[in-house]
Amino acid sequence: MPVPWRDAMSQALYGPDGFFVASAGPADHFRTSVHVSPAFATALLRLVVEVDSALGHPPRLDVVDVGAGRGELLTSLAVAVAVRRSPDDAAAVTARSSLAERVRFTAVEYADRPENLPKEIRWTTEIPGEITGVLLATEWLDNVPLDVAVKTTDGWRYVLVEPESGVETLGEPVDAADLDWLTTWWPGPTNPASSASNPGLGSTWSDATSASGSGFGAARPAEGSSLTARSRPGCPETPHSAHRAEIGRPRDEAWADAVRKIERGLAVAVDYGHLRDSRPVDGTLTGYRGGRQVSPVPDGSSDVTAHVAMDSVASAGAAVARCAYSLSLQSEALRALGADGGRPPLSLAGTDPAGYVRALAAASAVAELTDPAGLGGHWWLRQPVGIPLPPAVAR
Repeated sequence: MPVPWRDAMSQALYGPDGFFVASAGPADHFRTSVHVSPAFATALLRLVVEVDSALGHPPRLDVVDVGAGRGELLTSLAVAVAVRRSPDDAAAVTARSSLAERVRFTAVEYADRPENLPKEIRWTTEIPGEITGVLLATEWLDNVPLDVAVKTTDGWRYVLVEPESGVETLGEPVDAADLDWLTTWWPGPTNPASSASNPGLGSTWSDATSASGSGFGAARPAEGSSLTARSRPGCPETPHSAHRAEIGRPRDEAWADAVRKIERGLAVAVDYGHLRDSRPVDGTLTGYRGGRQVSPVPDGSSDVTAHVAMDSVASAGAAVARCAYSLSLQSEALRALGADGGRPPLSLAGTDPAGYVRALAAASAVAELTDPAGLGGHWWLRQPVGIPLPPAVAR
């Protein structure tokens, strides 16, 4: 029985047998920046340190990871923090305890706690309240379930999907709240597509669209891995498809709720997305399974994801925080935090061949993280709450 995409995604991703609940973990199916290189966690640690300073080194510094996968990012941060100490200056040590003693890590995820997760990482299914510190959301918002709509000759209509097959049909006209979101954040084309490309209510949505998964395209393979990085900034238009939109209102609400949990600190969302002036005509809905991009069939066997309307999300968070946000590409954000991907000097190969090889590998990983055509094209949304933007963010 066809259901709205939002319902299908919710069950497929987060139901009892959902992809993020019952599978071995996202890392078996695709790579995120967290999986590519420790340099990503190192850069985020620098940001955590800057926020800690802006907060005046509070007795407890929260670091909360929403959509934590199997805890890979927080594990890397916990290891990095454990070896980091306060400055040797005795006055500085007296003035504040070390970051390692004050930091509190919390992973937010629906799956069961991994057996090998460090004991200092708290595991929960809900974002905690009264956060003082940093809330991280790396590739979380793209998996917040949403509805899909298509622009027809009589206006926007919901797209329904059969969960087991992925076959789509047209549903009812969108409700007032979703129409308002579409009007504000995803304006339709000047001339709606012809009726030949817009079947009537209850008819089967175009064979080409159903078979191809509504415009998904081949993603750029992750370098050095058979896994696919969920990184492509757009998807090509498919034949016979109409103007589609992914209604981002649930993501706006999810981000606003996350920001609302922060008393003082910084919320950081890292995701692939688009802005109002460059929304993809055919949408971005797609799937990932076993290291490959596949049709988005919401049967629980694969990831189902769509790019994030970053400006809409940012506006929702700013309304809660009542202060300005920062939005930039990952390539810019990581370079500002010290990850530039520069190659080591060739002279090092003569004096320390093994060191040169290690430095070259590290530089290659950072280069992948900052590649504008791949992961470097992800957006970094940083929303301060009660503090100024940290220096590496503000510049």
